[in-house]
Amino acid sequence: MDQPRPVIPPETMASWQSIVDLIARLAEVPASLVMQTRAPDHAVLVTSASEGNPYTVGQNFVLNEKLYCYGVMKNDGELVVEDATCEPDWADNDDMEHGMSFYVGLPLKWPDGGLFGTICVLDRRRNPQALLFRRGLQEFARVIEADLERLTEIARRQALEAALQQTLDTLEQRVADRTSELEEANTALRVLLANVERSREEYDEKVLRQIKGLVMPHLGRLRRRLGGDLAAAAYLDLAEENLGDITAAMSGQLTTVFEKLTPTEQEVAQMVMRGQTTKDIAQTLAREPSTIEYHRNNIRRKLGLRRSGQNLRSLLLSIQ
Repeated sequence: MDQPRPVIPPETMASWQSIVDLIARLAEVPASLVMQTRAPDHAVLVTSASEGNPYTVGQNFVLNEKLYCYGVMKNDGELVVEDATCEPDWADNDDMEHGMSFYVGLPLKWPDGGLFGTICVLDRRRNPQALLFRRGLQEFARVIEADLERLTEIARRQALEAALQQTLDTLEQRVADRTSELEEANTALRVLLANVERSREEYDEKVLRQIKGLVMPHLGRLRRRLGGDLAAAAYLDLAEENLGDITAAMSGQLTTVFEKLTPTEQEVAQMVMRGQTTKDIAQTLAREPSTIEYHRNNIRRKLGLRRSGQNLRSLLLSIQ
């Protein structure tokens, strides 16, 4: 596969135009050309603005054995034809259509050795001045090849820069994607930790409520029934102390409704939560119904329900 070639920019074409114009004056020829080869086509890329020049930019030839430039490519070097009419190989070449019987041409190559085209001079007569200028034509050929090398290096660097930029863009996108993924993961982790913390607090609150509301009141009632059993009293003291330590550790984080209530009110509240009526509670606690109503009213007052109309049991169940 042919290697991609850089486009010849306008400023370089202008420089080459100056070169072929100078060659035409110094060699005293009507035509000085830079030809570009893209097989099988061979076209005029730059043509001197000299009098009597029949060649125009873009004029195209198909490479064949009757073309001077084909001989340059075949020789891979200089071709000199002083008078084509005297040389059978060139007597009927394509340029004889314009009477161009004199030709001196050299190959032009890319830095990697690939053929770019030719640089040449043509005349309708044998031209001794052009023959003497052959060394000068070689030097101008080297100038053009130096331009081709420079353009190739520029194109190579631009391609490397483009590839590097693409790599950088890809890396930046990967970093951005990774950063986004990490941010999403951090957000999810924060949500998870918040949920874990909330669940732990809810669990601690539930345990604290159960200890203070469901256990502690009964320990007081149990103590009143121990009588003189010192061993049982000691165990009860130990249980109360340990439970006190547990609730003390939790109380810094949690508040409960039952903390506002007296032990008797806590008992009444628990029975209300179980759906017992005032009469049922009075029978269980061996109290008068009016006494139970008194405690219920105190509970409602402490919970802010005296004028709200909200059901006491419903509220207690909602905060359970």
